[in-house]
Amino acid sequence: MAKIISIHSYRGGTGKSNTTANLATLVARAGNRVGIIDTDLPSPGIHILFGLVDKQQERTLNDFLWKKCKITDAAYDVSAVLQGQGTPNSKIYLVPSSIKVNDISRVLREGFDAELLFDGFQQLIKDLKLDYLFIDTHPGLNEETLLSLTVSDTVLLILRPDRQDFQGTAVTVDVARRLKVPNLFLIVNKVLPEYNFAQIRKTVEANYNVPVAGILPDSPDMLRLASQGVFAIKYNNHPISQTLQAMASEIIGKTATI
Repeated sequence: MAKIISIHSYRGGTGKSNTTANLATLVARAGNRVGIIDTDLPSPGIHILFGLVDKQQERTLNDFLWKKCKITDAAYDVSAVLQGQGTPNSKIYLVPSSIKVNDISRVLREGFDAELLFDGFQQLIKDLKLDYLFIDTHPGLNEETLLSLTVSDTVLLILRPDRQDFQGTAVTVDVARRLKVPNLFLIVNKVLPEYNFAQIRKTVEANYNVPVAGILPDSPDMLRLASQGVFAIKYNNHPISQTLQAMASEIIGKTATI
């Protein structure tokens, strides 16, 4: 049975999409069929990491939500991002959201049917025979977020070592607990290398009573890449990539105990 994994953050700018793209790619590289859905409809962007430009997107998640197509019609095979790494079974399919101004405006004005989105998750898993489905959520708390949290086997909440993130994450953790998310974990991102990572882990876990899946250091190498590809593939031996690989291995090995 496929596992649904949501990557979420209370605020934007935490590196949510980058983390989603990297974890999903590493899970696929291990020989899995992986789907990714960009449900950040007001501000989509994960497609850039997979080299999927606007002109290539004949259909998007928006078209499915407006009942113009099946969700599989909006799923693009982006396995080429693996650059030959992986196994014959390694596959990555991405369902992007539209970046057209009119489509984003319509979402903000009219919203969408969250139940239809849930049906789309299940249909995508079935039709593409997925082992894992990663959901790149919209920051904050809204109907889409609540649905994603509710249907997920695992939720990874990303935060930075920042007071605003700390407060917002506390709210999200409380909501996730009320929704009885089976497996909830934190990822601390963009931590300055000179910080004491062990102390940060201890403090965060004590404050939220939630395990930390990983701590990712801030790095000029990530800025240098500028979203031109998946970091863990481009910089396979980098400390960030090694931390991401450890998290991906735990997701594959036993999703319930990252």
